[in-house]
Amino acid sequence: MRRSSASMGGDEEENEINLTPMLDVVFIMLIFFIVTASFIKEAGIDVNRPDAPTSQRVEDANILIAISSNDEIWIDRRLIDPRAVRANIERLHAENPKGSVVIQADKKSTNEMLVIVMDASRAAGVYNVSIAANNN
Repeated sequence: MRRSSASMGGDEEENEINLTPMLDVVFIMLIFFIVTASFIKEAGIDVNRPDAPTSQRVEDANILIAISSNDEIWIDRRLIDPRAVRANIERLHAENPKGSVVIQADKKSTNEMLVIVMDASRAAGVYNVSIAANNN
């Protein structure tokens, strides 16, 4: 028996795999992973932190400030003038009010610069200030 051309065309369409639902699922999964990914924030420079046997790990530290060995202040990979530290902390704290400040001071940095950054963070309204150290 001979089949009509209309029925043959219908068979070809039934044999093809429809990829549209699979592409939709893959696209939704991609969006999910992008939205839920946590991004690591860095201060911008490598700091040789001092050792402290009593140090504790702090989670949710969103404002990272690095003080280099030659007393340069770095926030979000940018060199910041000491007079502008308060304004930068206020801006970052407004973005995430639950975040804390973590100061990564180099071993060779001066205490004066550390105190300037701590005072600026308290003047900006952030009282949860920590100093980063290495565990022994």
